[in-house]
Amino acid sequence: MADVRETQLLIIGGGPGGYPAALHAADHGIAVILADEDPKLGGVCLNRGCIPSKALLHAAKIIREAHHAAEIGLSFGEPKLDLEKLRTFVQTKVVGKLTGGIAMLCKGRGVNVIKGHAEFLDANTAIVNDETIRFQHAIIATGSVPVMPKTFAIDDPRVMDSTAALLLPDVPKTLLVVGGGYIGLEIGSIYAALGTKVTVVEFMDGLLPMADRDLVKPLETKLRSEFANIYLNTKVASIAATPAGIVATLEGKDVPATMTFDRVLVSVGRRPNSANLGLDKAGVTATDRGFIPIDKQRRTNVPHIFAIGDVGEEPGLAHKATAEARVAVEVILGEPAEWNPRAIPAVIFTDPEIAWAGLTQVDAEKGNIPHEILKFPWAASGRAVALNITNGLTKMLVDPESKRVLGVGIVGTGAGELIAESVLAIEMGAVARDILESIHPHPTLSETVMESAELAYGAATHVAKPRKVVI
Repeated sequence: MADVRETQLLIIGGGPGGYPAALHAADHGIAVILADEDPKLGGVCLNRGCIPSKALLHAAKIIREAHHAAEIGLSFGEPKLDLEKLRTFVQTKVVGKLTGGIAMLCKGRGVNVIKGHAEFLDANTAIVNDETIRFQHAIIATGSVPVMPKTFAIDDPRVMDSTAALLLPDVPKTLLVVGGGYIGLEIGSIYAALGTKVTVVEFMDGLLPMADRDLVKPLETKLRSEFANIYLNTKVASIAATPAGIVATLEGKDVPATMTFDRVLVSVGRRPNSANLGLDKAGVTATDRGFIPIDKQRRTNVPHIFAIGDVGEEPGLAHKATAEARVAVEVILGEPAEWNPRAIPAVIFTDPEIAWAGLTQVDAEKGNIPHEILKFPWAASGRAVALNITNGLTKMLVDPESKRVLGVGIVGTGAGELIAESVLAIEMGAVARDILESIHPHPTLSETVMESAELAYGAATHVAKPRKVVI
């Protein structure tokens, strides 16, 4: 058939899983077609998530640092916000530059990019726009989309998901954030720094329920000083649009029955973007929640069709999708690759940041896994004291007998950068002595990881290990 294109590999989705897979495959001589619905490559992460949020969080951090500078004897005037210029910086100089770079990489590597929705016709055929494509292998990398429960779907632009909120339609006087997870707290932090009175409502009994409580505590303390309200164990039962604002009805102990807000951010999670792909026609199975079951080689139940990133399995993290892309392509190349990481780092880019990798204390206790907890407070770090950021904590979990590093958690400035050393240590099966005998530069925050490791063998240089009390 003359109107049918042939390719070795069809990749559906151009996000942090899809486009690295395309580039990696092309580098190894595989003919690739990359189909993506977005006008620009990069997926949600680059266009509407990770990257724009971090650019805005950087702006928020500058504002906070200007305010806190008075504590060390420096005073600045109140920041003047040029909202249009900030939007232009984020969308043009950051997002636009990066998406353009990806497009150039794909062109330079010979990746055929097709803009449009892809749908399977059978296990070896798909249609994109009006073009039929025959493929030998396929990788599904369509990511995820924000969840918008029916309770909040009232068709009012003042009720936003994360995508709309990051476009900064305005700086409202008041904002309700529904959900105390990382997306809600990051975006809430941005708006609070810009001058919005932010209220967070979380149904659970703590913010960031996936993280260890001692790591969350310094962040929650700071957020309570920056946000108007944080209500835990509370439910937003309903919302209603009025000329005065969005009226939210709350259910919880010692909370107002109703509150009115200029805008509402709904951040209660994301779901796999697996609908309308024609999975059934290709014979690919999916769960009721929309996830596509995959094996360690990232294969679906149809062996030549793979799934990576948020659409495959949790956790939904961009760097996980990128790592999975390499595994899937190597399997297609016939290499003995499989997905078996010991540590997938997670980072929450609030101020202070929270990061962890490997085993958490919560998981260790739930699984009855033997572990020893080593904590180094940043108040004992010369670098942290010099930077006036002593509310941080570095925490290491080690095996009580072998002292092998099982997990590391950090709360504090730059935690997302600091965690990489621990990821390598866990993946390499390092013991605490490997870290403490690796000379860390002074004065740096990285020393807190080294001194945490020292605690496994008695006492760190700058903090003593608590003695066990024998009763």
